[in-house]
Amino acid sequence: MLSPKNVKFRKQQRGRMKGLSTRGCNLNFGEFGLQAIECGAISSKQIEAGRIAMTRHVKRGGKMWIRIFPDKPFTKKPAEVRMGKGKGAPEGWNAIVRPGRILYEMQGVPRDMAKEAFRLASHKLSVKTRFVERSDI
Repeated sequence: MLSPKNVKFRKQQRGRMKGLSTRGCNLNFGEFGLQAIECGAISSKQIEAGRIAMTRHVKRGGKMWIRIFPDKPFTKKPAEVRMGKGKGAPEGWNAIVRPGRILYEMQGVPRDMAKEAFRLASHKLSVKTRFVERSDI
């Protein structure tokens, strides 16, 4: 799974997820892409599950890019613990995604194969997505 090598602070507050993405909205590497159309937090496990689903469908053909990185820690308290006593221990890493953000890119495969691979990957993610091509943007 993806995670930062080191961070300045172990725990972060949740913050707010609103507005549109201003960076990472264009296809920079591949011919086809998977674009988020709603706000959400995507965990490193979901990113990896989507990547595996795509590579299995295209049978390791073409080239793929992951355009998001989980750099925000999320915490969890143990099961059956009473309220209070501080914030829980860091549990994993999330990538905060806003509408318009390109999540994955792909090239070197036919359009229908790329579309199906992105469809399989989108089922692994917690945000709604759409298929985009270089001609669309």
